[in-house]
Amino acid sequence: MEHTVSLKQNHVFRRLYSKGKSGVNSCLALYCRKNNLPCSRLGITVGVKVGKAVVRNRTRRRIREAYRLHEARFLPGYDLVVVARVRAGHCRYREVERSLLALADKLGLLRKEEV
Repeated sequence: MEHTVSLKQNHVFRRLYSKGKSGVNSCLALYCRKNNLPCSRLGITVGVKVGKAVVRNRTRRRIREAYRLHEARFLPGYDLVVVARVRAGHCRYREVERSLLALADKLGLLRKEEV
């Protein structure tokens, strides 16, 4: 990911959960907040309820890849946390990608397309 850094600190995750904007659909939940940095930061959370380790890691990889392919469409300077819901473990890649983009659009995180 070119302009994105990983989020790893627990206190940043907790701050996003409590003070950030959020959107939810059947596959994912997305939390976002401005970070006043030139780059964005991305955190991915996949709970034990999603499945065993293989399923959780596959889900994490799908979310990361969906973000990586569409990273240029996201506005810079945001902290993002994507939380996989139970259904995400059984979703195909295209469904995860569609869910992520729909949530980002709903929260106003995508650049406006110039015609």
